[in-house]
Amino acid sequence: MHPTPLDEHAQDAFDIRLGWGPWGLQHVARDADVVVIVDVLSFTTCVEVAASRGIDVIPFPWRDDRAAARAKEVGAVLATRRGEGSGPSLSPASLSSLPPGSRLLLPSPNGSELSTKSPAPTTLAGCLRNAKAVAQAAAARGRKLTVIASGEKWPDGSLRPALEDHLGAGAILRHLSGSASPEAQAAVALFEGIGDRLPTFLSSCASGRELITRGYARDVELASALDVSTVVPVLRGGMWKRLVRPPAPGALPHLG
Repeated sequence: MHPTPLDEHAQDAFDIRLGWGPWGLQHVARDADVVVIVDVLSFTTCVEVAASRGIDVIPFPWRDDRAAARAKEVGAVLATRRGEGSGPSLSPASLSSLPPGSRLLLPSPNGSELSTKSPAPTTLAGCLRNAKAVAQAAAARGRKLTVIASGEKWPDGSLRPALEDHLGAGAILRHLSGSASPEAQAAVALFEGIGDRLPTFLSSCASGRELITRGYARDVELASALDVSTVVPVLRGGMWKRLVRPPAPGALPHLG
């Protein structure tokens, strides 16, 4: 039997892999023990910030009336689009208004879509803020580990590779040992080549400039913070929950 073209892109010869978007999740992660989803600006950063505050996040791939109906059904606060009101949204800084113990339904066409389609027994949410902690949690839960960089979407719906997600993936992958695919090794090399210029690159890349122009510089600042959190969100029962104990009430992260 001749391999299909997709088989050639599955990185099957390696335990540590990197894929992009829904197709990467379907093919590169098809036999993974652990999948780590990375959507730095801003889904998985929101999930980490929420989990740090003891807030569960329900991913939802659609931003229409179905989201409101689902939020009501599960007793969750519905996150709005950025700029629509003063409540929580797909903005990490906006989550300071939610009390610990809340449930947040977070619509997102990228990170949420990947969350609902992961084939792995264990799925974790990774970003720059918790990169090392997520890598350690992944390594403790399996041998075949796939990091999925979410990317963004062009207006026609096709995948736009996003620099911030490539860097976030590299920040996680550099802490993993094992046979790594060239794609995974290249992400590590990219991250390590950036060094202490990480905040500058995030604020200057396309996604960062877009958010800053819209008035969300604080979100980019929060997302740029490297290894400031040991909280690892895990997907359980269709909901992102903290894998580690939340901080005491007086130690909640200050989002300013």
